[in-house]
Amino acid sequence: MMFPITDILAITVFFVCWAGYSHYVDTRAVAKRPVAVVMNDYRLRWMERMLERENRMPDVNITVAFVRSSIMFASTSILLIAGAVALLGQIESVRAILGELAYARPAPKALMEIQVFVLAGIFIYAFFTFVWAIRLFNNMLVLLGAAPQSTDCDEVIRREYPRHMALFAGRAFRFSNRGMRAYAFGLALLPWFVHPLMLIGSTLIVLTVLYRRDFRSVSLEVLEELRTHH
Repeated sequence: MMFPITDILAITVFFVCWAGYSHYVDTRAVAKRPVAVVMNDYRLRWMERMLERENRMPDVNITVAFVRSSIMFASTSILLIAGAVALLGQIESVRAILGELAYARPAPKALMEIQVFVLAGIFIYAFFTFVWAIRLFNNMLVLLGAAPQSTDCDEVIRREYPRHMALFAGRAFRFSNRGMRAYAFGLALLPWFVHPLMLIGSTLIVLTVLYRRDFRSVSLEVLEELRTHH
């Protein structure tokens, strides 16, 4: 069965934008200092302060909060996957509902099944990224527990242990951010059920929102200002 060229074009634009933006933010845009890069500086300061503290419970509590957040997203991903699978049994009903919309162009049954599988695949990807983030945050708790006391540190440990801890924490946050990005693009996929051109529009909107929040947000300006004054 041949699928309409507009659907092929729309889903190609969708995945190119998602993969391209993720690659750009994670590897190419370091010099432009998006929020994720600026937060690396704060993570390094956090670990430097952690090494100075005798009581590490505040640091443990902060990390546990990140674990719980990732667990919440991972659990929600399972519910969304289950919903997408359940939708496969209601394809004809969904097509009938969409057919009542003025500007909708319901896809053929075979294409709509692919749409549902793609939607489920996005949240499966999100689930595994959050699960890996959970594991990294749990490993971080072990590293916090293994951190030496300030009285036992020489200059090399004081310099290198926080740096490596910050790099490890940054890795965990990178996977957490990828999972949340998958959520954003998963929502952008929903208009595809109505019309393929709407998928292109929603993809560009999500791309614009993500770029603004990563590179042009007020919170980023505040973070940079705080960094320069401390």
